[in-house]
Amino acid sequence: MLKGHPLLGRLATALRPREREAAAELGDFTTTWRVVPISFVAIAIGLLGAVVAFALLKLIGLFTNLFFFQRWDTSFVSPTANSLGYLEVFVPMIGGLMVGLMARYGSERIRGHGIPEALESILITGSRVEPGLAFWKPISAAISIGSGGPFGAEGPIIMTGGAFGSIVAQALALTAAERKTLLVAGAAAGMSATFASPIAAVVLAVELLLFEWKPRSLVPVALASATAAAARYYVLGLGPLFPVPPHPAFIGTAGLMGCLVAGLLAGALSAFVTVAVYAAEDAFLRLPIHWMWWPALGGIVVGLGGLIVPQALGVGYDTIGRLLGGDLPVRLIVSLLVVKALIWSVSLGSGTSGGVLAPLLLMGGALGGIEATFLPNEGHGFWPLISMAATLGGTMRSPFTGVIFALELTHDLNVALPLLVAVAVAHGVTVLALRRSILTEKVSRRGFHLSREYAIDPLEILFVREVMRPGAVTLGVDSLPETVATLFRADPPRQRQLLYPVVGADSRLVGVVTRNELQGWLDGQPHDRRSFAELIHEKPVVAYPDEPLRAIVQRMAETSLTRFPVVERSDSRRVVGMIGLFDLLEARVRNLEAERRRERILPLTLRNTRHSGGSNSSVG
Repeated sequence: MLKGHPLLGRLATALRPREREAAAELGDFTTTWRVVPISFVAIAIGLLGAVVAFALLKLIGLFTNLFFFQRWDTSFVSPTANSLGYLEVFVPMIGGLMVGLMARYGSERIRGHGIPEALESILITGSRVEPGLAFWKPISAAISIGSGGPFGAEGPIIMTGGAFGSIVAQALALTAAERKTLLVAGAAAGMSATFASPIAAVVLAVELLLFEWKPRSLVPVALASATAAAARYYVLGLGPLFPVPPHPAFIGTAGLMGCLVAGLLAGALSAFVTVAVYAAEDAFLRLPIHWMWWPALGGIVVGLGGLIVPQALGVGYDTIGRLLGGDLPVRLIVSLLVVKALIWSVSLGSGTSGGVLAPLLLMGGALGGIEATFLPNEGHGFWPLISMAATLGGTMRSPFTGVIFALELTHDLNVALPLLVAVAVAHGVTVLALRRSILTEKVSRRGFHLSREYAIDPLEILFVREVMRPGAVTLGVDSLPETVATLFRADPPRQRQLLYPVVGADSRLVGVVTRNELQGWLDGQPHDRRSFAELIHEKPVVAYPDEPLRAIVQRMAETSLTRFPVVERSDSRRVVGMIGLFDLLEARVRNLEAERRRERILPLTLRNTRHSGGSNSSVG
């Protein structure tokens, strides 16, 4: 479209040849053709993820039928209709005991809801997941959920899919970054196949797991998620998981103000359940018994809660559907919110195996059912839908995941604007109220720290020419000891040059020599003194004025050198300055100034433009 545009012609004329050469070497992305074979492997992992998701859902159905209905059946059922009576209390306890034994004698990493464990594998162990986890995690999660545990399948499937992706990656000769990509591809594939939400799975991967926004990882993960969603059609059918009738395309000012209220309440609920989970974990830590027994104790609480509100048991997909349909009485909704929050916090704090997405959707939907009694009427299920997305986005600190996930679960695009308002407000509340999320708190308690903020590195947008020290002192190839000694005496102590470029008669760089080498050369006896030419390090590592500082940092890491001469790109190789490790701090200083310096650019006061003698006077 812009080819031949006069503006481009003037720009090309304005750039000097060497600057055009440098601009051609810089690109928007650093991705190489290596992404192609990784993408093919990711597609295969996507197919595997769909199979794993199918198997896990069937396992959950099998154990639910075994525990609550004493029959061999893999159909996905709710434990609500069981006829066990008071014996129901013991079912979650038995399931918790089984999970505790599996964690003690199988793999301790099955404890928890999976996402923090995936984060830890990515950040700490180079995306290496022990192969046994691919077996123990789905079995333990199926037992935990099938025995009435108030969890979702997404956390276990994320960890299980990630485990299979990591196993495939470990069988190939890959870098840690490539292993991470395939681990996350497996996790996204599992979520995509479970919920029929391919886009939300990719967004979740970006917001939570990848810790980067680069085509080298985004493309394979997106292909794996899309493959799993396509494969789901053949094993589980199409979505949406929770179909709803379309809501109004625009809800007006009153409705949007209601979304603000819903976002504030969802943020408060998110903060409460996060604190409650770790308060329960702290309480279990104080018990004088081995952690193996904690899930069984948590199971007792789950069983008692199930006697009060049976709808709080299990995954709760059917209950979420009824909340979105608006056919639950308010009294039951209130009880459901209280009981679900209590048993979920206690059981998750006990270290059992289970996910967080479905419980957050259910609790958020219950909150929305309560809000529907006093917020503007926008149709059945509107406020449960808005609040469940806001609760999810606020608790997991993944706002775009909350919005896209709700849209894909319901296929109701009309609620995109209300979702954005409510989820953004809930996200803001939890960010200001809590230092860490429900996901990162567990990682922090294990002695690690991670940041969830992404920004352009200042080293990427500043160039060598902006921070280099011009006027570097150079030495000729035939320098004499007297010349060097005179140079040292004239060198200010606080500004001593530690690396000296050596140039030939044509001022072209031929090598470098360090100050310490020169000082040793001067201190030696004349009869033992080597020639100056023997001190020169030929083929020096250099920097160019038009390079971004990121390239310099990478070059320093690769060479273990901390100072480079800066030379022109042309054949002259003329030295124009020096750059060292300390100079790179200038980029950080500028970034700090942009973050902290406050100034008013435009004045707020209005000037009086009338002249002092500008009042009209009559002619006498």
